[in-house]
Amino acid sequence: MKPIFSSSFHPVFHPPLPLLRRPRWPRMNTSAVHHHSHQNKTKLVVIMGATGAGKSRLSIDLSTHFPRFQIINSDKMQLYNGLDITTNKIPPHERKGVQHFLLGDFDDIDADVAPSKFRSTAGFVIAKIVSRGDLPVIIGGSNSFIHALLVDNFDPEVDVFAAGSGSVSHVLRYDCCFLWVDVAWSVLRDYLCQRVDEMLDSGMLEELAQFYDPAKQGIRVGLRKAIGVPEFDKYFSKYPPWENVANGSVPQPGFDTARREAYEEAVTAIKDNTCRLAKRQIGKIKKLRAAGWDLTRIDATAAFRAVTMKKKNNKLPPSDFWEREVVEPSVKLVKRFLEG
Repeated sequence: MKPIFSSSFHPVFHPPLPLLRRPRWPRMNTSAVHHHSHQNKTKLVVIMGATGAGKSRLSIDLSTHFPRFQIINSDKMQLYNGLDITTNKIPPHERKGVQHFLLGDFDDIDADVAPSKFRSTAGFVIAKIVSRGDLPVIIGGSNSFIHALLVDNFDPEVDVFAAGSGSVSHVLRYDCCFLWVDVAWSVLRDYLCQRVDEMLDSGMLEELAQFYDPAKQGIRVGLRKAIGVPEFDKYFSKYPPWENVANGSVPQPGFDTARREAYEEAVTAIKDNTCRLAKRQIGKIKKLRAAGWDLTRIDATAAFRAVTMKKKNNKLPPSDFWEREVVEPSVKLVKRFLEG
């Protein structure tokens, strides 16, 4: 089974219109100045959801209907250059020619990117996209970044998601169409565990083996916070990758039991930590919604259940469930938003 975002869809990319031709949707404000008047705010589409919920796939699918989409990544780990499999970046061939910004652009992998830094950087990119008459689309699971970017008055000293931090502001500096791609927890949990296995099959372990640096073991900043790095650092400290080049990194039948157990322990930890991350992300989204953010929930459960269960009696393949339950309602919402 391949990940839901990479196996069952082949959207056709429409080349962008000439730069001098105005976009078709009305009221598309090309000014970078933000006003409190609803009509004068810059329009954004924001695709939110837990890790693995299909945000990247939906953004590409929507680009077939709205060819001036320009995607801005808001996932903390995907900002960095490197560990493309481990951080689950959408591969170039699956982007179908759609322009992506802030995806693998940060070379300083040993430094954290503060929400305030993301606010200023992404804000500049948004202004640049809008000045060309294109539509910025924010996509990613780092809700602290999304909050920092969108709120009108951002206080970098306050973590609004921390316990007892008070209320979240509902006053935004952009006019946003929020799409919250959600999946029933029991189905998403099963999918996330399967996805870890698929990532390992795709070369995640070899990627982490090349990234491993015993001198920086235990350092958790920047890209080294990515799920997979600390879990396999422990494994590589016992079984250094350069000592096992001939035999491969993954323990094979006949390898000693201790090595096999250490490997399985790392894989289990990755699955557990991925599920914990997804739960935290969902909790933050619910807090934003409770604060008055107009998040429209798009239920992708049926499509994910079709993938994880592989039911032979399904009348529709997973791709058809996805198109009917996720893409079609999202297209209607975005069209209504752009038409004002």
